[in-house]
Amino acid sequence: MRIIKTREDINILVKTFYAKIRKDDLLGNIFNHHISEEQWPGHLEKLTDFWVTALFGTACFKGNPTEAHRLVDKNLNHTIDQIHFGKWLQLWFNTIDALYEGELAQRAKDAARKMATSQYLNIWKHRQEYHK
Repeated sequence: MRIIKTREDINILVKTFYAKIRKDDLLGNIFNHHISEEQWPGHLEKLTDFWVTALFGTACFKGNPTEAHRLVDKNLNHTIDQIHFGKWLQLWFNTIDALYEGELAQRAKDAARKMATSQYLNIWKHRQEYHK
């Protein structure tokens, strides 16, 4: 089993994971509806940048994931739920476990768990403000 050492390792993780996401019964339609076929290569690079920043501390990510998740939830009539984030985490953990081991693999799981919780809570808070 390999350990995560390079950007290429993270890129392999991201590409493998999102290939599963795109085929998933629960999540596939959400992602494929919001990201066109032409946008996927650039989106995967951006997600690789995100995880490089999160795992290596190299500031290469530019973006606002919180706003992106809020917009997707709004486009879906505020229907994103905990089950979506749970499935996302399950696929992320399974992908990591199939490809990597070690400290950075565990850190990727821990960071994803925190991020999923934070994003869901932020979506929920935004919904409350939207319905005031």
